Amino acid sequence: MRLDRFLAESTDLTRSLAKRALIRGEVSVNGELEKKAARHVEEADRVVWLGESLSLVGVRYIMLHKPEGVECTARRGLYPRAVDLLDVPKAERLKPVGRLDVETTGLLLLTDDGQWSHRITSPRRRCAKGYMAQLARPLEGDAARQAVDAFAEGIVLEGDEAPTRPAELTILDAHRARLVIDEGRYHQVRRMFAAIGNHVEALHRESIGPLLLDDALAPGEWRELEPEEVALF
Repeated sequence: MRLDRFLAESTDLTRSLAKRALIRGEVSVNGELEKKAARHVEEADRVVWLGESLSLVGVRYIMLHKPEGVECTARRGLYPRAVDLLDVPKAERLKPVGRLDVETTGLLLLTDDGQWSHRITSPRRRCAKGYMAQLARPLEGDAARQAVDAFAEGIVLEGDEAPTRPAELTILDAHRARLVIDEGRYHQVRRMFAAIGNHVEALHRESIGPLLLDDALAPGEWRELEPEEVALF
C-alpha cells in the first residue's frame, strides 16, 4: 500500500492532506523520516505521524443503543447522527445496517462491511426484527385478538398496494405490545398500528435476527460485536 493511502486509511487525513504532512516532514517509517507519498508500506513497517504510531482501522461491527433524537443518516441535519456517538477512528466510514427513525430507540448496528450489512438488510433474507411499542389507546379484549389475527394475515398500509408480510404480535398489556416483522417498509410498525386505529407513542427495537440489544448498554452507549455475534449473519 502506498504511504499516502496508508495515512488516509489510518487517520482523519485525506490523501491530499497526507501528502502535505509528508512534505512537512511529519511522518517516519521504521524510525526514518519519509517524504515520498509513493513509498510502499509493508505490514511489518512502523509508521509514525506526529509521534503517534499508526495502524489500519480494519473492518468493524458495532452495536449501538440508539437514543431518541438521533438520525440514521450520513448527512448532517437537524439532529445528531448515530455515527456522532461513536468515539472511533474514521467513524464516517461506518454505515447503519438498516434505519430507525429519529423517535425510535434501541438496537442499531453499524459497520463498514458492506456485504455483512447486505446479508441483514436484503429483502430476500427476511431477517426478523423485534420491536416494543407503547400504544396511545388500549388494545385488549376482542380488539387485541383481532389485531393479532390481522397482523398475522397481513395488513394493507395506506399508500401501499400489497399487504404486509405475516407479523407476530404479542399483547403484553393494554398499552404495550411486542411486534416481530421480517420486512422493512417506511415507518412500517407505526403504520401497522395506525391501520388498526391506534397510535405508537414510543417505539424501541429489541432485536435483529437472533441478536438482542445488550442490556448493559444505556441509551447512547455502544460496544463492538463479539466474533460469534458477527457470525450470526
